[in-house]
Amino acid sequence: MSKMPRIYDWAAREAERTVTVADLRAARDSGKRYTQVTADTPDEAAAAEESGIEMLVTRARNVEAVRKGSKRLFVTAALGFADAATQDDILRTALKALTDGADAVITARGMATVSMLAAEDIPVVGHLGLVPRKSTWVGTLRAFGKNADEALELFHRFRRLEEAGAFAVECEVIPARVMAEIRPRTGLVTVSLGSGPDADVIFLFTDDICGAEGRRPRHARAYGDLQALQERVKQERVKALSAFRADVQANAFPGPQESSQINDDEFAAFMSKLKQGAFEH
Repeated sequence: MSKMPRIYDWAAREAERTVTVADLRAARDSGKRYTQVTADTPDEAAAAEESGIEMLVTRARNVEAVRKGSKRLFVTAALGFADAATQDDILRTALKALTDGADAVITARGMATVSMLAAEDIPVVGHLGLVPRKSTWVGTLRAFGKNADEALELFHRFRRLEEAGAFAVECEVIPARVMAEIRPRTGLVTVSLGSGPDADVIFLFTDDICGAEGRRPRHARAYGDLQALQERVKQERVKALSAFRADVQANAFPGPQESSQINDDEFAAFMSKLKQGAFEH
């Protein structure tokens, strides 16, 4: 394994990272493509690191937990719409996530928010294409950029995002040919979620990769079947609880092996003292 870059994180702790902002910016010239998945728990983060994944996305409030599972992966903290409302709140939330161990933040807010964060030298990732929480503007959950006017508008949004100071952009469900044409025309690090292979980072949700749910987006591919395992866990749980209740009802639990014992001499002494005590009262 090649030696990892050494940095100081936002809490002034010396750290190693699989990838840095500088590495991501150089990816296009080097031909390197990175992988990114989601994590909300230490176990998910640890599994990603062990698998060779380089990057994680997590909710800002989960950064500290995720860092317990992985000290090395590049972590982007998602700033929720409801977690912070005012510009001061947003900046405070971003800085808290960074000092908890995040390397960047992602926001789907407007350009003013991106500029405010970038002005503090915070690595900011924008979000373009299908932004699910804003899907009411296009009427449904669908690819954005499937006609010429939308594709051109999308390109202008890339330009505005770059001018606002973002260093990267999550590109969600953009037609692959449109993405392939926009990528060489932007200086942003591109993160493809359902937008084809022409990107610096390829991103999928961990639950989709692992088959944790029966329904998954069209752009996702399942490499595991956690849903089947979870169903087996559910069935085993019900089976075990039912058997426990049946044993209790049949007076078969607890038995001698689940109960503490006292030897005969000590028990006889106890009974003697108990009876004496009864007369005393």
